Amino acid sequence: MSAEFTMIVEHLLESDLTRSGFELGWDHGRHGLTPPPEHLSAASAIRQGYESARASFGGRTRLATPMVRLWLQLRLQAWLRGRAFETLSVTPNYLGQLQTSHCPVTRAALAVGRQLPPHGAPGDRVVARICEDAGYAAGNLAVISLAAELAKADLAWDDAWSQADALQARGAAQSDGLSAGAWRRLAVLLSFVTPLAHTDAARLPLLVLPPNRLHLLNPIQGLQVLATRLLDRSGWSTRLTRLLALLPTPALRGDFQQFFLALLPRVIAAGAPTDPLRRRWALEDAWRDAEVLRLWQRFALQLDAGQAQTLLERATAEGLMGQRVQLHSPEQATDGWALATRGFVDTVHTPAALPRLPRRTPAARPGRPLGAAGSTQLPLPL
Repeated sequence: MSAEFTMIVEHLLESDLTRSGFELGWDHGRHGLTPPPEHLSAASAIRQGYESARASFGGRTRLATPMVRLWLQLRLQAWLRGRAFETLSVTPNYLGQLQTSHCPVTRAALAVGRQLPPHGAPGDRVVARICEDAGYAAGNLAVISLAAELAKADLAWDDAWSQADALQARGAAQSDGLSAGAWRRLAVLLSFVTPLAHTDAARLPLLVLPPNRLHLLNPIQGLQVLATRLLDRSGWSTRLTRLLALLPTPALRGDFQQFFLALLPRVIAAGAPTDPLRRRWALEDAWRDAEVLRLWQRFALQLDAGQAQTLLERATAEGLMGQRVQLHSPEQATDGWALATRGFVDTVHTPAALPRLPRRTPAARPGRPLGAAGSTQLPLPL
């Protein structure tokens, strides 16, 4: 009976893989695109889906825009690697909202690569899963450089931070293609999609603002983004007054005001650039100052995750973020991430060529995460 049950389970899982391959081939045919030749054998599920779409639609195909091509390319990459891909949320339109001109980690201009990772040039743009133990799903994707993607590998956020410490201790310029500053920005980027203890998340500097549509799983970091974004456009003094009014005690109001008045001159010292990209970097670089971080920690550590979430909700209701945001429950924030299977399709066919090392899984904390929907980055032209 046990052997029979195993055969049934394997058959069902194989059917899941076959179905996803068929759908991938179908969407190639629906958009008038031929799948790569290595997937055109008669036994290939992709070939079968492709031929079925051609028979159904003939010449009535949909426009294959650059984002459609990227969408199909990512799905093929996920299928080959046994990775989960949430097609309901990760659409060509969604991928278009992720696009940016510069890598948030290296800050280098991004190029359009012609090869799939790990091949290509260091500056090629790639759509990366920020949480390595999750699949291709809304809230877990960002556009970064190939250099940053290869350096990230299986590292946790604190591993990336340690890489920066080691670089500085050795006096070296780079490690795995990243400078110490880039390693620290990568560490903070990874921390956004890692459930942390509130006290740990509250101690991190905001060395990189979250890319568009990335979900923040730690409420205090959402509040940190809000506090920093107050300076993102004119009228910040009015928004500061409104935010101070939301704080429950005079002590908290005083501490937040001291933090903000330390952050402000660091941004002004950068020339208060009006260009969105340079202004973004000026806001991030202000967090490199030890006094700014010390005063933020003094304020943030007086709160717990629930209080930070409440403040975030009230500030969002007041329109202080300046752009549209969505607040999700913990379940909604990671919907489709396939965390139970560490981002892989739940199948015995997971590629053996992709070994996985044990990872530390921090305990989740209370409070609703901030799911950014156009709230954390002004869209930049392609």
